[in-house]
Amino acid sequence: MSTVRTMGTAVRTLRTPGGISLRFRPRTLLATTVLLLAALTMAVVSVGSGDYPMSPADVIRTLTGDGTPSEVFIVEELRLPRVATALLVGAALALGGTLFQTLVRNPLGSPDVLGFTHGASTGALTAVVVLGGGTWALAGGAVVGGLLTGLLVYGLAWRDGTGGYRLVLTGIGVATILTGVNGYLLTQAKLMEAARVLLWLTGSLDGRGWDNVLPLAVTLAVLVPVVLLGCARPLHQLEMGDDTASALGVRVERLRLVLLLTAVVLTAFAAAAAGPVSFVALTAPLLARRMTGAPGPNLLPSLCAGAALLVTADWAAQRAIDGHQLPVGVVTGVLGGGCLVWLMAVQRKKGRI
Repeated sequence: MSTVRTMGTAVRTLRTPGGISLRFRPRTLLATTVLLLAALTMAVVSVGSGDYPMSPADVIRTLTGDGTPSEVFIVEELRLPRVATALLVGAALALGGTLFQTLVRNPLGSPDVLGFTHGASTGALTAVVVLGGGTWALAGGAVVGGLLTGLLVYGLAWRDGTGGYRLVLTGIGVATILTGVNGYLLTQAKLMEAARVLLWLTGSLDGRGWDNVLPLAVTLAVLVPVVLLGCARPLHQLEMGDDTASALGVRVERLRLVLLLTAVVLTAFAAAAAGPVSFVALTAPLLARRMTGAPGPNLLPSLCAGAALLVTADWAAQRAIDGHQLPVGVVTGVLGGGCLVWLMAVQRKKGRI
């Protein structure tokens, strides 16, 4: 095993007897492990919390098939789908946010800022208010709205390529327009429709079942390997600049389009499952980067950070006020807003804004 240092972080190379070389950063590996364990630990704690409390040992025993019928029902039918949705939504938003930040080469690049969550909200509102659809129509409208917004932003930002700043400015403009459209659609909704949609717009995991878990799980199962195995190296090269990446053989615009569509799909399906939960896509990549201290997109650490953040936020939302459950989007909004203020202060101190 050999060790070198790049960008201030140690990189180790492990050579196997078969002649295969594996490169990894010990700090990144440690941070990823810590974040994954934190996500799983909070998932077990969250499953065991509620009107019928269960210890972590009881939860694990029930999950392994040794629980009583009542414990199996409580864990597998009532609580586990909500926790699984939180883990998957957090992972999808974090991975999508990481891709957005890498594409625009700006830590403020996230679906919340670029307008894609606004597009998902417009699609959901259209499906419910205009078409009179139910829960499935709301989820489908969110996916369609997010995808169409992504294509619209990409098309408007195109001019012999799509530079990072053009994407950001175009996304902000589209988000502003869609905010007005969403406000108008809310005024046209019936009272019960408006209450249901407003809860969804805040971001909520209440009442989630396995039918909410499955579409997002399939989406992540398909896209995560594609991103981690097929796009990680080109992403690192893209961060060096378009000219350098092109010189290294990266087809920049094709890669940017593929990654943008991937990030939009992840964001749209996450919104369909839990609503446009705010700031997870912005905060999780920043947390992962601080913990790893490594350059580059930090895809896997960000994914684990997003899962840990959202399941923890949902646990806190259920217990912040005694006898009342807050929507998880309220907690992530408070935490994410504080993170955004801190980021702006850091950028101003460095003279970047």
